Amino acid sequence: MGNFFRDNEDLRFYLERGVDWERLVSLTERALGLDEGFEDVSAAIDFYQEVLELVGTVAADEIAPKAAAIDRAHPRLEAGEVVHPEPLASVLAQLDALELHGLTVPRELGGLNAPLLVFHMQSELLARADVSVCAHHGFHAGIAMAALAYSIDEGTTTFDEEGRIVDTRFREVVDTIVAGQAWGSMDITEPDAGSDMAALRCRGTLDADGNWTVTGQKIFITSGHGRWHFVVARTEDEPGLRGLSLFLVEAFDVDADGTVRRTHTTLDGVEDKLGHHASATVSISFENAPAQLVGQRGRGFQQMLVLMNGARVGVGFEALGLCEAAHRAAADYASERVSMGKTLDQHEMIACMLDEMRTDIQAIRCLAMSAGYRDEVAKKIDIRLRAMPPADPDERAALERESAHHQRRARHLTPLLKYLAAEKAVQMAQRCLQIHGGSGYIVESGVEKLLRDAMVMPIYEGTSQIQALMAMKDNLMAAVNHPRTFVRTAAAARWRATMASDPLARRVAKLQTLQHQAIRFLLSRLAGSKLRELRGQPMADWSRAIRQFDPKRDFAPALLHAERLCIVLTDVAVAEELLQQCAEHEDRRELLVRWLERAEPRSRGALDQILTQGQRLLDALAQTAAPDVMAAK
Repeated sequence: MGNFFRDNEDLRFYLERGVDWERLVSLTERALGLDEGFEDVSAAIDFYQEVLELVGTVAADEIAPKAAAIDRAHPRLEAGEVVHPEPLASVLAQLDALELHGLTVPRELGGLNAPLLVFHMQSELLARADVSVCAHHGFHAGIAMAALAYSIDEGTTTFDEEGRIVDTRFREVVDTIVAGQAWGSMDITEPDAGSDMAALRCRGTLDADGNWTVTGQKIFITSGHGRWHFVVARTEDEPGLRGLSLFLVEAFDVDADGTVRRTHTTLDGVEDKLGHHASATVSISFENAPAQLVGQRGRGFQQMLVLMNGARVGVGFEALGLCEAAHRAAADYASERVSMGKTLDQHEMIACMLDEMRTDIQAIRCLAMSAGYRDEVAKKIDIRLRAMPPADPDERAALERESAHHQRRARHLTPLLKYLAAEKAVQMAQRCLQIHGGSGYIVESGVEKLLRDAMVMPIYEGTSQIQALMAMKDNLMAAVNHPRTFVRTAAAARWRATMASDPLARRVAKLQTLQHQAIRFLLSRLAGSKLRELRGQPMADWSRAIRQFDPKRDFAPALLHAERLCIVLTDVAVAEELLQQCAEHEDRRELLVRWLERAEPRSRGALDQILTQGQRLLDALAQTAAPDVMAAK
């Protein structure tokens, strides 16, 4: 029997040593020693390990052997409903039998009350077997927790004195998902409105009796044949994102005998995709579909970001699983295939490729675990403050500071994780195929499937370019809004780069100075003439001028170089996280050395491009846009 958890030493590191489980368990459990909970932290960790080993066995022995057959048999639309063909149906039935759809749901709602981080770790295991099975599985627990989170946010979840949930607004959603009877989806994309949510046209309408309905079409909806849909629709006449609201729509009713009855929704089709064949991607139309407004009207974009940011962490783990599969397949083949008198893995170029794949996988996992941990800790502190606010104001203030700290770091890491994991998934799948040579190009090998499955990673849940733009904006505006902090941080990095006693700390600090140099240069370019006279002045004097920017016109240099800056930010973030690990775990130093060997020249190259390239293209774009600007005026 195989096991995708037990054979992964780096993944086990995070369960055994690499995560502050004591803090996470204390926030997930109301208190240790309660009848329905765990006696201590070690008992909780033992349970998490049991779950991961169970999923690891199912992934290795049941899903992975069927991945090729699943890939060939696509979900299809019959009589208006999606049908899961064999062997996909049997695999999904096996996952249902594990009763893990409520893995992260609180016990009082019928779940197992495990941390979201454990859910993410089991997602990596499933994705290593087949990413499309992993994707569909995620829209069970993911939507259940989204429903609970939205209810808590709007104040419609009630708690008792000990912090137990008494009731929650979307209880039916949670109950049906935990029971394995339903799943859901998040419905954003429309024809001609993908990454540009401001162009959405799906409409939410309020009638005279105070009832909401939703009308419009959504496309490219993963697992959109499910019962529960969180739908973004336009409710206000205001342009752009401010006119959007979020709704919960029940796509169909289920009779006592299990018959599905659709009255206000229609599945228009199932997409025939390049990869991810076990994950049904549908287009769905709503025609005056009864809907429940979630939260306040006009806040749909902000509410969807909460769900999407969590989904981006999930995609990071999903892409990580695919990377693990690609590396394992490449390494196994290279260790057996003899060419020119030695196995492929003894050829220098192939050895270098395999080493880079291994290093990148560990880097992605490092970012994924940190982003997932920090996001969860911040959210659970916020829930505790709402459910059981401390009477001591100092204790409350300390919790608020802790939450804010983790929120900031999670916001910084999430787009970097999504960017790195998605881009590396494509690269590693391609390299795996390359190492296999001609046999990898043959369908029978199963290697080409990895590349087909990987190609969507840089596209869905926000493209790689969207992630780069988010990272660029956050980091530049942080320097603008807090210039003195930026200057102090940069100065401290320069000092550590020379004076730190640990040579690895010096190297990480030198990498940080490249990041600061890139940000400072881009700020100096922004708005051109607005800042030309300020270039010789301290950055503390820049903020007033920068706040007068027109982003569509003045941010052109930063927009052009956003992806290059994202590369530097990611290299630095991984190095920072690994350096923290080294402080407690000496054996992690070897990994940091491997990462720095590749990150240092890569970041220097990205910085050189930022400093020296782009003006020719910006000038050409400005000339092309000039007639349009004049016409608009």
